[in-house]
Amino acid sequence: MQDNATAKKIMLLAAKIRRDIVMMVGGNGQTGHIGGSCSSADLVAALYGAKMRHRPADPLWDGRDRFIFSKGHAAIAQYAALAECGYIPMEELKTCKELGSRLQGHPDRLKTPGIEAGTGSLGQGLSIANGLALAMRLDGKQNTVYCLMGDGELAEGQIWEAAMAASYYKLGNVVGIVDRNRLQAMGAVSDRFDTDPLPEKWESFGWHVIQIDGHCVKAILEALDKADEFEDKPVVIIAETVKGKGISFAENVVSFHNGALSMEQYETALAELDAQIDTLNIAVNGGASNNE
Repeated sequence: MQDNATAKKIMLLAAKIRRDIVMMVGGNGQTGHIGGSCSSADLVAALYGAKMRHRPADPLWDGRDRFIFSKGHAAIAQYAALAECGYIPMEELKTCKELGSRLQGHPDRLKTPGIEAGTGSLGQGLSIANGLALAMRLDGKQNTVYCLMGDGELAEGQIWEAAMAASYYKLGNVVGIVDRNRLQAMGAVSDRFDTDPLPEKWESFGWHVIQIDGHCVKAILEALDKADEFEDKPVVIIAETVKGKGISFAENVVSFHNGALSMEQYETALAELDAQIDTLNIAVNGGASNNE
């Protein structure tokens, strides 16, 4: 069970991750995957801030859980979490997508500490998660593999091949998470390749399904804990989210799937997120401003 103090700390971490996302994209006309990064921020924060076993000072620690960010185009959310947790310096976030930076548009496990797989060629992450889970089973390890997928990504056939395999091999150490913000690059998921009904599909493939509000931190933490109870079947958490969550003008706006911010939008987004962070700081520890 997770207490209220933990939930508040995760909410604060998620707000900081969203601020870092905006800062990495900037207001100079560079495009970035703001929408899907912000929709997944609470999920990423819950994993790094409360659920996963990991050691920032020792990224290759053998006892760590694994996190595969299958929708790797939204890797700036993971970069933000890695920086907030201490894997990389906070100031390095400013180099995102620059030539020679470790923080590329899609994650690279050979360059960036804390990255478990190169992803972003959609549909491959769950297969990678299965492979890691099977290897750990052979080694007698109890680590869990978490795989975050986009709902548009579920149109990829490889996802469903991997879903069948995870069920067949009874991979109770695999937890899938679907960031269901219902928008993809060119519009609504339902208008492009409608994958509904999602819960019934996953159940038919042999998974235990948990449906939650993907922005309710208590629900996220409870779902992640519930997933631990299933030792002989994989679990998928279908998280209902909002594209661009936390930035008023970007919420549910498809152009921010991979969009640029004007300087005015950049400053507005930072101001909104700073206000959220200040409020959450007070809730957590009576705390200092994000800018102090």
